[in-house]
Amino acid sequence: MCSTSSGFNASLQSLLRSYKRVFCCMIQWWQKASIAMDCFQIVCRVKGSLCQQLLLFIFWLSSFQDVATLQTLHDPIHISSTSELAHPPATALFEPIEISPAVIPRYPYPDASLPPMYPSFPSTYEPNLTGRCPVNFSAMSNIMGKTASDCSLPLAALVGNVICCPQLGSLLHIFQGYYSVDSDNLVLRNAVANDCFSDIISILASRGANSTIPTVCSVKSSNLTGGYCPVKDVSTFEKTVNTSKLLEACSTVDPLKECCRPVCQPAIMEAALQISGTQMMLNDNKNVVGETNHIDAINDCKGVVYSYLSRELSPDVANTAFRILSACKVNKVCPLEFNEPSEVIKACRNVAAPSPSCCSSLNTYIAGIQKQMLITNKQAIVCATMFGSILRKGGVLTNVYELCDVDLKDFSIQAYGQQGCLLRSLPADVVFDNSTGYSFTCDLTDNIGAPWPSSSSMSSLSLCAPEMSLPALPTSETLKNPGCHGCTLEMLALLQQPCIVSNLFCSSFFITPFSPPLELG
Repeated sequence: MCSTSSGFNASLQSLLRSYKRVFCCMIQWWQKASIAMDCFQIVCRVKGSLCQQLLLFIFWLSSFQDVATLQTLHDPIHISSTSELAHPPATALFEPIEISPAVIPRYPYPDASLPPMYPSFPSTYEPNLTGRCPVNFSAMSNIMGKTASDCSLPLAALVGNVICCPQLGSLLHIFQGYYSVDSDNLVLRNAVANDCFSDIISILASRGANSTIPTVCSVKSSNLTGGYCPVKDVSTFEKTVNTSKLLEACSTVDPLKECCRPVCQPAIMEAALQISGTQMMLNDNKNVVGETNHIDAINDCKGVVYSYLSRELSPDVANTAFRILSACKVNKVCPLEFNEPSEVIKACRNVAAPSPSCCSSLNTYIAGIQKQMLITNKQAIVCATMFGSILRKGGVLTNVYELCDVDLKDFSIQAYGQQGCLLRSLPADVVFDNSTGYSFTCDLTDNIGAPWPSSSSMSSLSLCAPEMSLPALPTSETLKNPGCHGCTLEMLALLQQPCIVSNLFCSSFFITPFSPPLELG
């Protein structure tokens, strides 16, 4: 018994020593059964009812703390800033560690400004809407999400001409179709159009889209109003247009045939001419050429025709059709801007054999072009021919593309390791994934030589002419780059603004925040 003060102190010290050994044993009892037996023997040696009650109280308190600790480990951790995300958790020592793309590592260059793709995962928030747009946006959630991804904040300007703007235009047409379902109007009044257009851009921005896409794509609220088109209601439209013929032509658009042997495009133009009144003027042999209001009316009436198609077709079918029609238009034009190549003309005018000065000047000029945007393979053919025509007009008659090894991919944005990316001529979308970030597919990464024009005129170029000779595919002897097969190449797109860090996985172009910034050599 612990009867005296000195005896009690001695017993307490003995108890504490015993508890220390017991506590250590409890941690490891599941590893070694023999240690658990030793612990039990130690407890049995402790005598005295008071000491036993104290020991039981200590055991109960320690078990309560263990339970509280386990409960704390399971509670979700709220992290409020990216700076906190860089610190590892301090308490979750025994629980599985969940790794998420949201956990962005600390930027390794604190003195430098962050590149636009670091991190590349969008920040979403609740949009601030006007509340005056009479359309249920939740019914358009899928098409809105696709457009937000295609026009994502870091990529809108990069893929605007080929992906973002065509998808945004399709969204606006489909929105008009949704609006007309509950009314007889195929277009919106000016005040309503302003509110709805503002809400559309706000929703897209809240889902990660670039808020400047109206400027990038040159669209505004008036695109929803029908403009100068005299027919804006469903009843008059169906009385004027052979809607059965129109729907039959545009319900299923062939992506391989529509651009060269169009079916839907002439049906849309015919309907636009009919509702604009221009068709009757043409039938009466009246001169409408050169009258701006008639030209604007036809373009505005084409938008009304798109609105009617969106009303009658499902959103997916309408979006697919509109994207194919946009691709036909986009691939016919080179979107790149060419400054006067006076230095190239001066260095290459009288060259008949490979010349270091000529090729150096040409490569320097093309390097500036490569900072503009991503283009399709067909656009690259048009751009190469256009630039070659400019050189021919300046007196460069020799095929300097061949002399200086200029390829089609050299007219699109280049990346680290001379891996250019040409987008597919068929409609494509930017895809967002929680693990890989934004991605899109590169169609042509081989070294196919750029076509040199036979004259200084662009009128002879046609991507549909049967006599057109496309650049020959590279052979094993001429192939300078064996391509990417089952590999991952670090990429650095050279932009006018800060660099974009990205990865190229074979034929797909992935942009992720996990690649460290690369330095130009």
